[in-house]
Amino acid sequence: MERRSGRKSSPYRLELLETVPAFCRKARRDKEFEEGQLVYYGPHPAYYGIGEIKRVAGPNVAVDFRGTGKFGVHEEIMDQRYLIRIPQRKLSKL
Repeated sequence: MERRSGRKSSPYRLELLETVPAFCRKARRDKEFEEGQLVYYGPHPAYYGIGEIKRVAGPNVAVDFRGTGKFGVHEEIMDQRYLIRIPQRKLSKL
């Protein structure tokens, strides 16, 4: 993973997460997020890293990424269609 100046690499193996574009059918289904769920930014997992759902307000979700991605984002409000749940089978490998 490329290191940018001033940024540390992610503590997670983000390359294990599947890239899922927002317009893809997989990104549009099963979108009932709840507080506490772990998710990632589907189109580019390494950008934001892995985050925890903090609040859900209609189509928007507040996610705490804790600076785990390349962008160093801590909390962001995003449209649900950009977020993908982390599959249980991959949690222990990350």
